[in-house]
Amino acid sequence: MTEPNPRRDAANPGDFAPPFAIDEPGEHTLPFVFNTPHSGAVYPKTFLAASRLDPLALRRSEDAYVDRLFAPVVDLGAPLMRANFPRAYLDVNREPYELDPRMFDGRLPPFANTRSMRVAGGLGTVPRVVADGQEIYRGRFPVEEAVARIEDLYKPYHRTLRGLVQRTARVFGHAILIDCHSMPSSSLLREEDSKADFVLGDRFGTSCTPALIAAFEHHLRARGFRTLRNKPYAGGFITEHYGEPNIGRHALQIEINRGLYMNETTLAVTQGFADLVWMLREVVKAVAEEMDSLAPRRMAAE
Repeated sequence: MTEPNPRRDAANPGDFAPPFAIDEPGEHTLPFVFNTPHSGAVYPKTFLAASRLDPLALRRSEDAYVDRLFAPVVDLGAPLMRANFPRAYLDVNREPYELDPRMFDGRLPPFANTRSMRVAGGLGTVPRVVADGQEIYRGRFPVEEAVARIEDLYKPYHRTLRGLVQRTARVFGHAILIDCHSMPSSSLLREEDSKADFVLGDRFGTSCTPALIAAFEHHLRARGFRTLRNKPYAGGFITEHYGEPNIGRHALQIEINRGLYMNETTLAVTQGFADLVWMLREVVKAVAEEMDSLAPRRMAAE
């Protein structure tokens, strides 16, 4: 396991011990990198004290246990990067400075994006609300604290993730980033044909070779799961900015329906958890074998 050592200051990275980690395989044999940016569950006492919400309410923004669901990929030969800081504290699947000026005392940097749809919805880089729309903070806090979270957590996270992708591309000639998430069952439309166990997002065909999303779709459906593409989740900042299929770097977002493996009220895992871990391992293995038959040059050309 490789652990970062960012400097300690206002964002207090030491609270997370470490802020993020990489589970490395004994030998990196697959051209894949797996990433779980929203699975962090370490909540600093200072953050809890500043919040108007109880810990369980804060945790509803988590992609709870997704790092554990995908843990077997390490034994298959791929690294797994996982956040320890929670999404409610800092969201690395956003631009670095998507910030709501109403949250802070002080002036934001002039380059901050204060007008995105995600900021308007309260889900910027430093979120204002948890996933179900409840306000996180009791009041404003210093803008310097938000900037420190970005400098000490966000930027090291992305430097490390990009380094993993670059290393993989050097070794294999191409790289496949799988960005792993979970979704509340309530986020899916009520119509029967819109229900899904998995939503696969490739930014509407722009972030990866069509063969990659087709392979995951095929192997999930072959095991009886319902899948959708890009609706309601097409992929966030990570999928969009790490997916460069024209140079052989592919990114795919996978959203898993939480009802498959956990109680969404208590956040306890259910009996389906172990079966899902095993199934995901088999799907990843099958997809990796299928993608191995595609030469990097062909993947970049599709």
